[in-house]
Amino acid sequence: MSVAKNSLIMASGTILSRILGFVRAVMLAGVIGVTTNAADAFGVANQLPNNVYAIIVGGVLNAVLVPQIVRSKSHADGGKGYIDRLLTLAILVFGVVTLVATVSAPILIHIYTHGWSQQQLALATAFAYWCLPQLFFYGLYSMLGEVLNARSAFGPYMWAPVVNNVVSIAGLGAYIWLFGVDPTGKQNITDWSSQQVTLLAISATLGVAAQALILFVSWRRIGLHYKPNFKFRGFGLRPALKAATWTLGMVLITQIGGLVQTAVASITVSHRVGNQVGVASIAAMSIAWLIFMLPHSVATVSIATAYFTKISTHAHEGRLDLVKADLVTGLRLISVISVLSTAVLMVLAFPFSRVFVGEFDGMIALGLVVMAFVIGLVPFSFVFMMQKAFYALEDTKSPFWFTVGQTLLYIVGALVMGATLPLAWLVAGLALLMSVTVLIQARAAYVLLGRRIGSLKEFKITSLNTRAVIAGIVSSAAGFGVLQLFGGIHAGSFAVATVLSALIACSGVAVVMVLVYLLMLTLLKVEEAKSAIATARGILRR
Repeated sequence: MSVAKNSLIMASGTILSRILGFVRAVMLAGVIGVTTNAADAFGVANQLPNNVYAIIVGGVLNAVLVPQIVRSKSHADGGKGYIDRLLTLAILVFGVVTLVATVSAPILIHIYTHGWSQQQLALATAFAYWCLPQLFFYGLYSMLGEVLNARSAFGPYMWAPVVNNVVSIAGLGAYIWLFGVDPTGKQNITDWSSQQVTLLAISATLGVAAQALILFVSWRRIGLHYKPNFKFRGFGLRPALKAATWTLGMVLITQIGGLVQTAVASITVSHRVGNQVGVASIAAMSIAWLIFMLPHSVATVSIATAYFTKISTHAHEGRLDLVKADLVTGLRLISVISVLSTAVLMVLAFPFSRVFVGEFDGMIALGLVVMAFVIGLVPFSFVFMMQKAFYALEDTKSPFWFTVGQTLLYIVGALVMGATLPLAWLVAGLALLMSVTVLIQARAAYVLLGRRIGSLKEFKITSLNTRAVIAGIVSSAAGFGVLQLFGGIHAGSFAVATVLSALIACSGVAVVMVLVYLLMLTLLKVEEAKSAIATARGILRR
């Protein structure tokens, strides 16, 4: 199956998953709001499993398992014994870590917050007890998915989150039916019942569990049948773990940066007055990140994942010329799509935010955070693709150093912002800081990768980026003009009056921007424009 077809399969699953994810996020915003104390308490608790998972094992799975599993296919049993032992070990590790993390929920909540009242901490901790078991299923999902990716079965890994969202949406529907909605935080955090806490949090955990377990079905479809195997000695994991040492260090440093980000952003919670909704905090940052990650997940992750196995195979064969060619093809596709996504989200940041927040002040607060994040979308996506290339080359040391540099810059900047910025601008400032430091990280990664595989200048990536940016600017101007026809951005205008009107405005503006962007790419003779148009025609025909 071609890389383009694999990417399309993954992207289609991701698109459906993201659509359902947005439905889920809108429902959650209706239930507990975006800039409320309850939303921030749930936001911290529901993010903890991701943070702990990333610290413990995330780096190993992403950095070394695909190359190792690809190699294991040359074994006499086709790699089955290696995979069985690897999954058995993973299940044991995930189980122990999940148990320890869940018991430590109060400590983890204290670490990730700053200046919260005892009532706020108590609610967040209650959520965390139900959310932290997600850690086990996140690990299982990643393990099962990486094996499928290594066997070139890319679709299930990207489609499984659809199940997660369906289960979570059902849980939120049950919550709304039983307890109603509270988008402005009128319910005091001390009045939350155990039934409310349990239903809201356990629906999220059950969704993650379903997402992981459904992949066992896909294993059987490609002929894999898991059998527990506890013979860990001598099955070749030591080289992988040695290679992962740098990656684990990188992930740990990154999570320290995330901890500082969450702790600094949580300052706004302790200073929030009553039902004040115009100050963005942790929940708003999570929603903004969800919006930011939409194009990244649909395009960049799909493209990079499809190319990763191919690049790993070429790297194993010592074909650096093919490694460079595949890498550049991926980067060019990512650039064309990410620039358009940046332009669209910058123009539509406020109407898009209106889908999640009903109050005008809250919408503005969320929209500013979205814009600040989106500035860094292109370099963020480039870093992701280049990291995949380093991992395929089994070089985990270089990503460690360029990530440490970015994280240290971010930590210093975040602490300074926490001490100096007005609360109303703090979270947007943190998002902008991320964009600036990721831009520096992307440049460092590009230089280090050039030293590893040779210069990429002959592929004219800079020239492509310049033409894409020009097309993006023209597209933004056209989109801004259309947005004014919908009333612009002010209280009561059609573009932000209701959720439905905001969606209509977003759709109308986005269509115009995409058409203008493709036209400009064609006029500027960007080859990828033809591929994009052909792909769009194919999707429309289907």
